[in-house]
Amino acid sequence: MSHNKYIAIIAGSGFLAWVGWFLVVFKLSPIHTLGLSLSFFYITLFIALSASFAVIGFYFRVWLFKNEIFYRHINVALRQGIFLSLIAVFCLIFQMMKVLSWWSGLLLVVIAVLLEFYFSARDSELT
Repeated sequence: MSHNKYIAIIAGSGFLAWVGWFLVVFKLSPIHTLGLSLSFFYITLFIALSASFAVIGFYFRVWLFKNEIFYRHINVALRQGIFLSLIAVFCLIFQMMKVLSWWSGLLLVVIAVLLEFYFSARDSELT
């Protein structure tokens, strides 16, 4: 499968997740079904942000590496998209619980950066 098909699948799933997120925001009432509404809200937001960040990150890598297409770019972009969306979702959860401060947000970013360093070092050892 070509890289365009992978990116199209990721972008399509991201589009569907954004549609689902907008439906959750505008159609579900958190007053009546708090647990279900919040679960759908965070799950669809996570998938939508992950796909969006992955597509943007992939095309940024294509531009940065002078249009060389490597399938590894897709894996790295998807992994970093997941890390960025986890940061966003956890910041929203912390804000909902009224415990978000600048240092807790910074701690989430540091954890994501350390995890990315670990996976990058592991990937470079394999090749």
